Amino acid sequence: MGQPSSRAGEQQELPPGQRLQRGWPVTHYGPVPKFKPERWEFRVFGATADSDKHCWDHEQFTSLPYETVVADLHCVAKFSMLGAEWGGVRARTVLELAPPAPDVTHVMVWAEYGFSSNLRLSDFASDKALFATHRAGELLTAEHGFPVRLVVPHLYAWKGPKWVRGIEYMTADRRGFWEERGYHNIGDPWREQRYSYQEEPGEGPEL
Repeated sequence: MGQPSSRAGEQQELPPGQRLQRGWPVTHYGPVPKFKPERWEFRVFGATADSDKHCWDHEQFTSLPYETVVADLHCVAKFSMLGAEWGGVRARTVLELAPPAPDVTHVMVWAEYGFSSNLRLSDFASDKALFATHRAGELLTAEHGFPVRLVVPHLYAWKGPKWVRGIEYMTADRRGFWEERGYHNIGDPWREQRYSYQEEPGEGPEL
């Protein structure tokens, strides 16, 4: 585990309640899945523009345009990594290759073992949202989400699951795994949206 920085300039870059992290702690719920490339596929389904499911096997997915972004990672456990270099496939690339229907407002990100996280379409389509396969030029380790994890830098890190397997386009919002267990439906670290009891009207799914 790293130590918090005492440099005021770095502290000013942190969202409220966060501390600067040296190194990259391993945090996740449940076991690390075993990667089986011959059985792996990335799916886009739900309310697609053409009503079809779109799939890529591992070779096809890793052949999609590779881009890098430099972005922070803010964990709801109150540590932040600043200025990490991530490499992979932009979420916008997936949206272009498998467009959503016009009335799609949210996506559900599905990962191994049925883990899920919901996002507004605008957050998913943000400029730095990336399906990361690399960090600092190196392949992700299994513990950090290999072969694919979603990085959405402007939200808390639970909104970007490890071991992603697919995206569901939705015409109405519904809560994902942690959101059903008391975490905030949006998860903006700059507004310190950690827990569901902090939600204001309109920030959660309609009942």
